[in-house]
Amino acid sequence: MKRTVWFWVAAIFLTLAAAFFQRQTGPTYPKQVSAQINDTTLIKVTLPRTSYIDKELRIELPPLSWDWTARLYHRPYPLDTAWILNPPFWPEEGAFVSYLPAVSQKAAKLEYYIELENSFDGKQFTLPADDPVVIRYKGYTPAWALIPHVVLMFVALIFSSLAGFMAMFNHNRYKFWSLMALAFIFVGGLIFGPVVQKFAFDHFWTGFPLGYDLTDNKTLIMFFIWVVAILANWKKDRRWIAVIAAVATIAVYLIPHSLRGSEFSYQTGEIGTGFINFLSALL
Repeated sequence: MKRTVWFWVAAIFLTLAAAFFQRQTGPTYPKQVSAQINDTTLIKVTLPRTSYIDKELRIELPPLSWDWTARLYHRPYPLDTAWILNPPFWPEEGAFVSYLPAVSQKAAKLEYYIELENSFDGKQFTLPADDPVVIRYKGYTPAWALIPHVVLMFVALIFSSLAGFMAMFNHNRYKFWSLMALAFIFVGGLIFGPVVQKFAFDHFWTGFPLGYDLTDNKTLIMFFIWVVAILANWKKDRRWIAVIAAVATIAVYLIPHSLRGSEFSYQTGEIGTGFINFLSALL
């Protein structure tokens, strides 16, 4: 009993660590940038990389002295069109703000950046300093679809890790938790997952064989990994396969899924599969 508790602790800890890594590296989470605009002032800015359709998105800077002007540029992504200039940032509720325009098309993307200029000495800064931020727009997903999807997939990862630890240390319950991991991946990923995808991006499935969406394909890979592991251990113990399945599940989960996700094409007017460079999204 005591050893089983430690298996649970290890599985939960590994899952939380994987979830934290996903949150820090995924390209849909806000990007944190900063600029040292003078000897005494370091500004830090949070730039959103996902938003809902049909609403303007507030972009906020900390208050700046009178000699600084901030401008927001944006354009459809990935088109190589002229940048659209918003009116300069203005004071509002203790901050400097501007707004990205409302976008009505699900899975459409914009890229944007902020330009800071000092009217006294002509000094300029760009936020981010390297590549513009890419933001994707999605439809609203009701809680009855989103919450079960997130919870079931999180629990599936715990069960997967638990099965792997038990198989590694010869605990005879690894087969049961392998089945539970498979069941939760199926319900959370292959039933609720497409429902969430439909609300957010207007398609139930854009993974194999219909497309290259990493979210869908990752779920499919995890599902088949555990199908193979369960069948391989059905009549004979091949614990090493369950261990490999657990390791592979964590590895697949850690791939930032939105690097190749649903993307609206401004040329064709259809939603396909887009690509965001991993290093640009990570930095």
